[in-house]
Amino acid sequence: MGVTTIYALIETGGKQYKVEAGQVIDVDRISGKAGEPVELNKVLLIADGDRTVVGTPTIEGAKVFATYKEEIKGDKVIVFHYKAKVRHRNKTGHRQIYTKLEIDKIVEAGSGTEEATKKVRLRKKEVTESGT
Repeated sequence: MGVTTIYALIETGGKQYKVEAGQVIDVDRISGKAGEPVELNKVLLIADGDRTVVGTPTIEGAKVFATYKEEIKGDKVIVFHYKAKVRHRNKTGHRQIYTKLEIDKIVEAGSGTEEATKKVRLRKKEVTESGT
């Protein structure tokens, strides 16, 4: 028998991804800085060889830990509007911004190996008014 690897189906940015430990994936933009830990809580399925756990819709307590690598731009998409006989032409381009994540670990619910990680929250800078 071959070595079975544990994999999970996660959801982020409205899209679903099949991930394994050590894999690098591109997801829709997530705010953060390079090297920061990222905790993905929407785990839909975890499979390990013959054993499969399916969430309804998510698995409570299951997490996927990843490391924020960098932000990249995707390929350019050209949008061209054309109307015949009225000389209407409009050409624009768009490049989507993605985040590279390296998957570190997949943790099942109640496995006892959960790590205490700080949740990163971005807050607006508090503006203090001077005595004017």
